[in-house]
Amino acid sequence: MFLAFYNKEHVGDTLLLLAKETNHSVETQSHGQITRIYDKQTQETLAYNIFHISEHLHLDKTGFVTLSCEQVDVVNRLLQESGFMPITVDNSPKFVIGHVDSCIEHPDSDHLHITQVSIGEDKPLQIVCGAANVNQGQLVVVAKIGAVMPSGLIIWPGELRGVESCGMLCSAKELALENYPSQKGILVLEQGQVGQSFFQ
Repeated sequence: MFLAFYNKEHVGDTLLLLAKETNHSVETQSHGQITRIYDKQTQETLAYNIFHISEHLHLDKTGFVTLSCEQVDVVNRLLQESGFMPITVDNSPKFVIGHVDSCIEHPDSDHLHITQVSIGEDKPLQIVCGAANVNQGQLVVVAKIGAVMPSGLIIWPGELRGVESCGMLCSAKELALENYPSQKGILVLEQGQVGQSFFQ
């Protein structure tokens, strides 16, 4: 799954396609107007830069861009013409309502909690959360893997104190919500359907 970003003013006429967090041991491979960034050890593709993208696509948004199916087809044609593998994108909602099925203390922390959160999929997500007000039975807002926060932060899979975490439980401040209480901790909803997009 790739995320698309475009900022002509500050980056230039370049479509940035990001699949994973980049690290320091990366290499690049360029053909024509496309550069591939990949992990030096595993050879896994981490990102693509497609230069002069306005020759092929009309992008009128700055920052995170949701590519249509037609735009993905154009991108994949450009990639394949340059000898690169096609990409897939996931345009499903990334901020959804979740239910905290369980919440236990992290064994190696005095403030972290390990939660299992249902979001209407086959399996719940394991999310490590540092909010003091998180508790079993709550309805919460979940930023799924691939979510781009209003601050620009991208949610990637990770570990906190050795425990896998696949998402984030969000506060009203992190979601940049103006009409919600500015209390500390995660936003706890009074009602909502599990799995439903939070931003309608």
